[in-house]
Amino acid sequence: MNKKEAQKKVEAMKKNVKVFAQKELAKAKVEMAKAAKKVEQYVKKNPEKAAIISAGIGAAIGAAVAALISKKRK
Repeated sequence: MNKKEAQKKVEAMKKNVKVFAQKELAKAKVEMAKAAKKVEQYVKKNPEKAAIISAGIGAAIGAAVAALISKKRK
């Protein structure tokens, strides 16, 4: 295989990978939309629980960030 053949093969592979990635991204977007709809329905049915869960997640993220920042200072 010479250099031009190798370049053509690489270009064809790049195109195939790009098409595959676009299809997978489209699938992921559909799944995320479904998940968002489920979350929205849950929040409407259980606003208090949703608020508590959100607060807990926020606290956990805040604690993790604070721990990382304090490690960097040492």
